[in-house]
Amino acid sequence: MKAVWYDRQGPAAEVLTFGEQPTPGPAPGEVLVRIAVSGVNPSDWKSRSGKGRPMAFPRVIPHSDGAGVIEAVGEGVPRQRIGQRVWLWNGQWKRPFGTAAEYIALPSAQAVPLPETTGFAEGACLGIPALTALHAVLTDGGVTGQRVLVTGGAGSVGHYAIQFARLLGASQVIATVSGEAKAAHALAAGADHTVNYRTEETVDRVRALTGGLGVDRVVDVDVSGTAPLLPGLLASGGICAAYGANAAAATVNFGAAIMQGIAVRFFIVYELNAAQRTTAIGALTPWLERGLLRHSIAAHMALADCAAAHDAVERGEYVGNLVLDC
Repeated sequence: MKAVWYDRQGPAAEVLTFGEQPTPGPAPGEVLVRIAVSGVNPSDWKSRSGKGRPMAFPRVIPHSDGAGVIEAVGEGVPRQRIGQRVWLWNGQWKRPFGTAAEYIALPSAQAVPLPETTGFAEGACLGIPALTALHAVLTDGGVTGQRVLVTGGAGSVGHYAIQFARLLGASQVIATVSGEAKAAHALAAGADHTVNYRTEETVDRVRALTGGLGVDRVVDVDVSGTAPLLPGLLASGGICAAYGANAAAATVNFGAAIMQGIAVRFFIVYELNAAQRTTAIGALTPWLERGLLRHSIAAHMALADCAAAHDAVERGEYVGNLVLDC
């Protein structure tokens, strides 16, 4: 099969190889999926570069997200799954070979039925961006009737989080952005208001938009930058669902935080437990079936151009998801 891999970490153009690799077969409990589209996420280039974590395997085929069709099943998996359209999660998480290939074999539970109403490119954006966003708004009681702030509202996760907060009954959704085009993107997803964090005082603007109350929840892409602002952004008893950071440490004013009783829920989508993932997928599937979601596919590239795709995602060239056609 055609695949992309690396045997050492470093710059994409230097370490990523495109060529032939053995086609895997499904072990007991696994399915073999012919990949139609592979999703590229920031965690993919960080892991490849060495900025995320050290090499866990001698050879790695990157990417956790993808979508395609089941072509074979291992022992214990119903043969009725053959021919099923699916989207994938954790393709390359604690496993050496991910979705940057024509085929992947992985546990049957990690291949989720993809409704006919959803294309393969959109399916390749669900594993990390959509499930991260959905858990961020579902955790700790959900957002029904709440005021929600989504930081990085034009990003892949933020774009979904705005929609999910609205679908789950948030009373107000605000998004931070860095420019007019990104503001339009967030508003189109369903945000009531946007705040340009480069030109506006975020806390003052959020307080004004919420009648001085603050928000009940922050869905946060960069807790290292947001933490100092949390006592000003959050209402009493509010929570920050933090899924990312641009630095190794985050500092919050303890006195202000404890007086308001605010909380931070740290999580990583790769490590959702079975119940959390079941809940998220259970909410996501009917929305997909009914065509209720806006997906943001910024660009398609060929599998052979994986190195260029990694570089583009690292540079933040696109508003939306970049996917590889396999």
